[in-house]
Amino acid sequence: MLLPLVGLTMTALAAPPPAQDGAGEPCTLKKRIVRTLTARYLLFLPKGYNDDKAKKWPLMLFLHGAGERGSDLEKLKVHGPPKLAAAGKDLPFILVAPQCPDNGWWETETLGALLDEVQAKHRVDADRVYCTGLSMGGYGTWAMALAYPKRFAAVAPICGGGQARLAGWMMRSPAWVFHGAKDNVVPLAESEAMVAALKSGGIEHRFTVYPEAGHDSWTEVYNTPELFEWLLSHKLPLAEPKR
Repeated sequence: MLLPLVGLTMTALAAPPPAQDGAGEPCTLKKRIVRTLTARYLLFLPKGYNDDKAKKWPLMLFLHGAGERGSDLEKLKVHGPPKLAAAGKDLPFILVAPQCPDNGWWETETLGALLDEVQAKHRVDADRVYCTGLSMGGYGTWAMALAYPKRFAAVAPICGGGQARLAGWMMRSPAWVFHGAKDNVVPLAESEAMVAALKSGGIEHRFTVYPEAGHDSWTEVYNTPELFEWLLSHKLPLAEPKR
């Protein structure tokens, strides 16, 4: 499925008069920019979705790692919740799994627009929207939690990292953070820095380090039912951080 938005146009105001040499003229930029955002994604509806037309469902946004970038959506089924759903596991979520283009990186604006689109078209419980991802998707999960601090009831970043200097005062979503102690792709220190920021900011969090795991700590994470139970135990509105 594609997410088309409006086309790209730019409208600039008439040029101001030339600034005087050395005068330190006050200036203002005002420009309207409309972008086209496109997202290709897999959508898994939970079993029983069509049985009760009034019921609203939790939503999980899953962000894959760098190895699944491209234009083949089947690649998304090799890891994480899409793998489980494709194998027939009944997940109690509307699962949204977008695909990042080749050589791309997760863009929070596009992902936010995707969530808007899915929530407008499906029966989503807006108080129970969650985000999780692995490796590059772990970075994306942190980025989404910072970009939309009151949108996610909880997040679960795996072997990722982010802007620790911002997380302590911008982030609101409870986080369960995972990492492998022997990860030689994304250092454990990346998650440790984010967890330290959450602690200093009074943000609810859990931190699980698998002592013998390398970069692939996500297989064990997503095979743990407790993760999904923990996510579902949280809903909006978020409690104020205990600063």
